[in-house]
Formats: sequence, structure tokens, C-alpha cells
Amino acid sequence: MTTVMKACIESAAFWAPSLPGWPVARSAFRGEGRSIDPPARRPSPELLPAAERRRAPDTVALALAVADDAVSGSHQPAQELLSVFASCHGDLAITDAICTTLVEHPLLVSPTRFHNSVHNAASGYWGIATGCRAASSAVSAYEQSFAAGLFEALTLCVCEGRPVLLVGCDVAACGAIASTTVSQGLLAVAMVLSPERSAHTLATLDAGLLHGSSSPIPLRSEAALALAKNAMADALPLYEALARETTAPLALPLSPTLSLRIRLAGFD
Repeated sequence: MTTVMKACIESAAFWAPSLPGWPVARSAFRGEGRSIDPPARRPSPELLPAAERRRAPDTVALALAVADDAVSGSHQPAQELLSVFASCHGDLAITDAICTTLVEHPLLVSPTRFHNSVHNAASGYWGIATGCRAASSAVSAYEQSFAAGLFEALTLCVCEGRPVLLVGCDVAACGAIASTTVSQGLLAVAMVLSPERSAHTLATLDAGLLHGSSSPIPLRSEAALALAKNAMADALPLYEALARETTAPLALPLSPTLSLRIRLAGFD
């Protein structure tokens, strides 16, 4: 394994229709609670003006909601945080709609839809809503997008010596794109990583690159298994481990020949 990177998880945020919020998800992942029924409606990002809030696609609404929760829990100033936004292929539904329009009515492509289709759309909304001018990255790595985003965020945190906001979000794939990308439902996660422990630290995290193939990590709770077909599902093993305060190492696949090996410790 390569040199270990160390960071502190200052906060965690989670949202799915069946698990709307980290407290609900944490309880369900520990086997102490259940998914809610009926499912919750998507969150409304209070950071945005009312008009923008209504027009925001699911990816932006979800990403900003969990980002806001994570930053609030970390007690870090949003305006100063470096950020990494991860998704499988950006907004899958909007991408499919644009591709369909290009085939059927190429002169009727919506500028608003195009604006919301780019991979850094959520990052742009976040910067506008919070006034943050710090560097932001948009990462896409198919079914390993959360692991790739976590690696990017850890690298920034260690190399820059600054806290980093990590956000992962994916929605359902539809139309032709569903034949190449499997993603069902809505799932969004976020956390703030810091190079130094604070009074708000949830756990410490050691990570390094592991060469060779690794198998997907089995999920332990019914609540997590119910979300396993979303493209952001590679985040679920880490969030289960965080909820259960598990210190056993995890190997999150990055590619067929490379994994991100992580271990949680120092639970508060």
C-alpha cells in the first residue's frame, strides 16, 4: 500500500427518500431504527433564492442540502472550504433529455437544461449560494465516483493543509443512458475532512492506495441494501462503518486494479 494519508471527519450528512438525514440513516445502519415509509420528498435547498430553488434539478437540490448539513455540523466557514463534488455522470436525467432532444429536435435544446447538465453544476450553485471562491473539483468515475471523490478530497486536505467539503450525489438513470449506467432512486452524501482534530471530530480516517483488484464490500444493513442500486452506492460501506463505529479496514474499488484502503478510528 502507498503512503498513508490521514484526515479527520468533522461531520457527515446523508439523504435518501427512505433515510432523509444522517441521524435517521445512522440509526438504520446500526440496526436501531428503520427506513421511513412513505418516503420523503426531495429536500429544498434553503441556500438558494425561492425562484432558483424551484428550478433546481434533483442533483443540485440534493447536493446543496447535504453540503449545507455537513458544513453546519463541521462548524467550518462555508466561504473558505475547498470542495469536491462527485457523481457518476453528472445529472443522468437531464443528460438523457438533452440527448433525446438532439436526436429529435436539435434546435430546441434548452439553455437551462444544458447549464444544469454539466458535471460542475452543483459546485457552481454552491459557490454562488455561499459566496465561496475556494477551489472546487467535479469528479466522475462511473461506479467508483465516491471513492474517487474521497481520494481527491483526502489529497487536497493533506497537501493543502485545509478542510475540504466532499459531496456525492446521483439520481436515477433513464432512457437510453440506463442501458449503460445502472442507477435507481436518489442518494446524496457529504462530509467535511480536516487535517486536524477538533472538538467536533466524528472519527479519524487513514487511507492509502492498494494495488490489485478488490471485491465490492458487502453491506450489513437492510437500509443500506435498499439503496445499493444507486450509482453513488460505493459510499454506503463507509457510512455504515461510520454509523457502526467500525475500525476494520475497508477497500473501496477505484478501478479493476486499484483500491482506496481506508480505516476509521478515534471515534468521539
